[in-house]
Amino acid sequence: MLIRPAHTADLPAIVAMLADDPLGAARESPGDPRYAAAFAEIDADPRQVLVVAESAGEVVGTLQLTFTPGMSRVGATRATIEGVRVHAAHRGGGLGQRLVEWAVDTARERGAILVQLTTDSSRKDAHRFYERLGFVASHVGMKLPL
Repeated sequence: MLIRPAHTADLPAIVAMLADDPLGAARESPGDPRYAAAFAEIDADPRQVLVVAESAGEVVGTLQLTFTPGMSRVGATRATIEGVRVHAAHRGGGLGQRLVEWAVDTARERGAILVQLTTDSSRKDAHRFYERLGFVASHVGMKLPL
């Protein structure tokens, strides 16, 4: 398996994975041109890293890693993992773990002092997965839809 930067040609596969669950099916819209605009913005920002996992020439996983400089913790940078998805046919084989480990290693290499993520409160399997990888539910996340 190869983890590499995402390319525009990967967008249909990425969006399909984002839409392939009950939560994503309700909020994603495959084929919408806004995905291309979002990709261009992410790709142009050095603090954003969108990657795909590729196996036998097929995109089978994805995640986005964002680096945020901050004032707290003596001006430390945090890394945030978002949009972790593994193609349904490839789940359970360690691909998600490899993606997250890649993100943690990359964050460390780029000087981040911690890696954070949020996961929907209904995703109990995801909670167990991240806890198994050493993540701790130390904060309460809140959102305000705009």
